[in-house]
Formats: sequence, structure tokens, C-alpha cells
Amino acid sequence: MNDLSKACLEEAKNSMKSSLSFLDKELAKIRAGKANPGMLEGVKVDYYGTMTEISQVANINTPDARSIVIQPWEKTIVGAINKAILDANLGFTPRHEGDILRIVIPPLTEERRKELCKQAKTEVENAKVNVRNVRRKVMDEVKKLKDKSVPEDEVKQVEKELQDITDKNIAECDKIYAAKEKEIMSI
Repeated sequence: MNDLSKACLEEAKNSMKSSLSFLDKELAKIRAGKANPGMLEGVKVDYYGTMTEISQVANINTPDARSIVIQPWEKTIVGAINKAILDANLGFTPRHEGDILRIVIPPLTEERRKELCKQAKTEVENAKVNVRNVRRKVMDEVKKLKDKSVPEDEVKQVEKELQDITDKNIAECDKIYAAKEKEIMSI
């Protein structure tokens, strides 16, 4: 196999791997009943006129499976963090306790668990679409290899390997979803 073929396959592997890691990050934001600092990822607070992630202005800890404690580095922004969490509409309300905010994670109802599974399924489907888009893009590049005096049988081999890589990544998406669904539905 020549260098162009190997480069195409390597590009596909890397792009698909980044789609899977993005999926992992998105699924980490979906809570499964246990407290997790990742639940607050993406929530931004107005910090001296700049929208800043909470993790950049406070310590976020989970002292137990049912609560998150947010300890701002500056006492003056406790109210701003509280407002940012409420505005993010994450399904829980912070409780102001002096210099810290405590979030008690309510137990999930059956209906909410099903909603979270649907949300996770949507993220997984988006990841699958990304994987297939990578395959299509790389397949177009592989077809251009025919014009660059690459033998037809080698192009066919690269196409087959590309399909195998795609199938593995799609199966990995399904596996990730199954694990997340089990995590969400377990009480």
C-alpha cells in the first residue's frame, strides 16, 4: 500500500476517534443520578464582563454521590455562579451556604430517565453521522487516488479497510450508548 492510501486511512481513523471522544464528552454532561463535576461543564458565569466556565473561577467537588459543592475563589461571584446554574436549566437548584454553593442532585424519575436516554441516543446518532461523513469525505479522496496512477485493486483494498474502520466505530458508538443507557436506567 502506498503512502497516499495509508494517509487516507490514518486521517479516517483520527477523525473518527475524535468523533468518539466528543461523544464521550457530550454523554458525560448527561447526568445519571450520581453527582459529577462534568454536569456543570459548559456553564459559563459572568466574571468581570467575560463569560468564563465555572471550573475556571471555582473548585467543584463531589463530597458524596448526591451532591456537588462549588467553592468560588472569590466570594463576590457566588451570586453570579448561582444565577448561571439556574439559567443553564440543568434540572437542579443550588443552595447558598455561606461562601459555597451546594447542589443536591434529586433522584431521577422514570420519565426523566427515559428523556435522558433519548438525549443520549440523539448524541450517539450525531456521532454516527459524523463517522459516516468522515467515511464519505475520505472515500472521495480515495476515489481521486485512481487518477493518481494508484492501481485499482489497491483502491478497492483501501475502500474495504475504510469500511471496516467505519463499522468498528459505529459499533463502538452503539457500545457507548448501551453503557450510558444502563447507567441512566439503573437506580
